[in-house]
Amino acid sequence: MNLDNIILTGFMGSGKSTIGRILAKKIYHSYFLDTDSLIEHFENKKISEIFSEYGEEYFRESEKRVFDWIKDNVQKAIISTGGGLPIFIPEIKEAGIVIYLKVDFDTILERMTADELKNRPLFQNINKAKELFKQRDEVYTKLSHYTIDNIDIDNTIQQILTKVKK
Repeated sequence: MNLDNIILTGFMGSGKSTIGRILAKKIYHSYFLDTDSLIEHFENKKISEIFSEYGEEYFRESEKRVFDWIKDNVQKAIISTGGGLPIFIPEIKEAGIVIYLKVDFDTILERMTADELKNRPLFQNINKAKELFKQRDEVYTKLSHYTIDNIDIDNTIQQILTKVKK
């Protein structure tokens, strides 16, 4: 297991990318990676294009390839995962210290702008999104080394730094 990486998981809108970028600036010799951005880079397509042209199964295979690349090649990174990665790649702990940024569903909805909600297909049906949130919450909790309630950015950053002692 690679304990040099910090992997942030959580539902979409939970603050993984925001927290990840800040952490990368605070932890000496670290840098930020986003698995969705890496998939887009490796595939040379937007995720929405990958889904529409090839389907979810192909996307999950791409996600697995990116995860394997991270596991085998990446050290001292702060990694923000797509919301589904821990669901489909349960061996996530092999790539680093996994931290679940927990945010309740209503707070996620409050944080998102109308454009963000419109551009996220999952949120076109709020009831389905809430059900998926409940299912994923259990998996995120089970597959994480630490669960941190992401209510306030500064507090969340401090809790992470304390837990990983870097």
